[in-house]
Amino acid sequence: MVQQSSPGTADAGGRGLRVSGGAVASLIGLGLLVVFMVQNTERITLSFLFWSFTWPLWLLTLVSALVGALVWFGIGVMRRHRRRTARREDRRD
Repeated sequence: MVQQSSPGTADAGGRGLRVSGGAVASLIGLGLLVVFMVQNTERITLSFLFWSFTWPLWLLTLVSALVGALVWFGIGVMRRHRRRTARREDRRD
């Protein structure tokens, strides 16, 4: 009887979990972001148009990173949607 290993677990051949380059880069970026946030805890005053408020620099960094990630994700979703639409149109022709 041959046992099959589930995805992500090591099998008899010694192959383990495979991690993509994008995942590694994301983890490294996240680690650097955390180090930056820990090192920059002072409060800063932000002024934009007629608003002015005081935030800790780490919080501003976190919010900026999250907004950037959402924009990046949104662009990816739009690109995939355009590709799917184009493929459907190609199949109709």
